[in-house]
Amino acid sequence: MDQPTQKSELRREIRQRLKGMTDQQRRRDSQAACDLLRLQQAWIIAQRVLFYAPMPDELDVSLLLAAALAEGKTVALPGFVPQDKAYEAFVISHLTDHCAPGKFGIAEPKSDCARLELNQLDFVLAPGVGFDSSGHRLGRGRGFYDRLLAKTTAIKCGVAFDLQIVERIPAEAHDIRMDCLLTPTRWQKLSP
Repeated sequence: MDQPTQKSELRREIRQRLKGMTDQQRRRDSQAACDLLRLQQAWIIAQRVLFYAPMPDELDVSLLLAAALAEGKTVALPGFVPQDKAYEAFVISHLTDHCAPGKFGIAEPKSDCARLELNQLDFVLAPGVGFDSSGHRLGRGRGFYDRLLAKTTAIKCGVAFDLQIVERIPAEAHDIRMDCLLTPTRWQKLSP
């Protein structure tokens, strides 16, 4: 089986697992992951953090947004830039006030939010359909996040529910590896 087919099959399998989660489980697990992240040195020292606006099947890191702002961190979200056909980082200070549905129906910063150069980020919270313990990330298949992650030297933290961690994700040359993984029960630094 070729890599694109393997990836498609793995996406289908993980999405099926996610369908079995209740809203209560998602909320509880999201809170547990956020609580665990706040204890990590990499998070504590980070000053400029790229969050993501969670889709319904993703772990909700937005629970940390207010705490990050209270700690004096600069908070950014990805926003689609049509002329570049790519995502960039934009500073926000409130998820609902500074965001609106974007290109794929996901909350994105409004046009009046200031751009933050990707090379100025310290820490990136990266969603994915799945991850493995080597730091490989299985995205949604369009490559937008890999292109964004390739432009930053920030710590790249894969964020997922425990059931999204699999034994092996087929990796391609353009796939960007994570520096650490966060789940409701795990904080794992990954070796390069």
